Amino acid sequence: MPNDDFHAWSYFNPVNIKFNVSASTELVTELRGHRYAVVTYDEPYFAKICKELEDLVGPAECTINDVQPNPDCQILHEQCERLNSKVTNIEIIVALGGGSVIDTAKVLSASTLGFSKVLDFVTNEKKELNLPSIPIIAVPTTAGTGSEVTCWATIWDETEQKKYSLADPDLYPKYAIIDPSLMVNKPVDLTMATGLDALSHALESIWNCNANPVSARYAIFAAKTIIRDLPELLSMPKNLALRENLAEAALMSGLAFSNTKTAIAHNLSYPITLKYGVTHGIACSFTLPTILRSVAKIGGFRGEALQEIFGTNLLKGADMLTSTLSAMQVKMRFRDYGANQEETTNIIDAAFLGQRGKNFIGSKEDFLVSARAGNVV
Repeated sequence: MPNDDFHAWSYFNPVNIKFNVSASTELVTELRGHRYAVVTYDEPYFAKICKELEDLVGPAECTINDVQPNPDCQILHEQCERLNSKVTNIEIIVALGGGSVIDTAKVLSASTLGFSKVLDFVTNEKKELNLPSIPIIAVPTTAGTGSEVTCWATIWDETEQKKYSLADPDLYPKYAIIDPSLMVNKPVDLTMATGLDALSHALESIWNCNANPVSARYAIFAAKTIIRDLPELLSMPKNLALRENLAEAALMSGLAFSNTKTAIAHNLSYPITLKYGVTHGIACSFTLPTILRSVAKIGGFRGEALQEIFGTNLLKGADMLTSTLSAMQVKMRFRDYGANQEETTNIIDAAFLGQRGKNFIGSKEDFLVSARAGNVV
């Protein structure tokens, strides 16, 4: 069990955050006079924003608009070649979109000497990237991943059925511009998945060996806000006030886990996404009640943080969380997503051996007791 002594801890996040502002106005201020590239989606909504930006500051030197969910090695390699083929040196990358866009922008930022250098770094688990990077302005259009305030990106390899984490302090975005009005038209299923991703980030940063009192305060605010407002937002997706609340909560989740990284729920989620195609936000949240039950006896500031969110009885809090997720049609069992008993056992064993599993303050034994009691496995 981690030491709850507050006498030695640190918190760091260098991102310049601008919240509830006009994204176009802020971008004009930061981009004027600079050569920039845009990373975004190939959708009319984003094309319109890019055209408005072009009219104000001039055209982008390069636009990468074929970003896919869960960016895969193959497409990232092609995108890096396109960006690096430009004669002019890009000074800023604008990441306009959700977590996959911002993750892609980070990979592109680090790939000025070629994607192979980045792939070598992540596959060989080198400690220092030591590659030149391009500053990023992150403009998230979903409330979920928190990637706008972290220094890592997820790289997927569908062929090898693997997931890699690209992490380097130089990959913190220079600016995060959070404009909730950009999120109003997002579909309900995406809103739910990204909101649950943010909830998972908040809770994962608490039951985490790397938690600190600053990250805990961010996480408490985020989790309470999401549990309170996400169900209502799903019934009123055009409500700007609720969008603002979720955007702020997702930002706070990002600030929390930017210092702790994630834990066991995320390690459990990766094979569920890779092998069974389950959306990341669902995959990393369906085990949250089980994990909460498994740490119900936790003390110290982590226990106090969880009790501030769920009440003094964390077992009842886990039941409440189950009800909240079930009301959103989130299923709680591994087999509901296609994993049989043997596959589930293998997923759990591997998850606790991985680095994110080692971040978790609890034990595999307590998790299994909780999972069996809840008929999760």
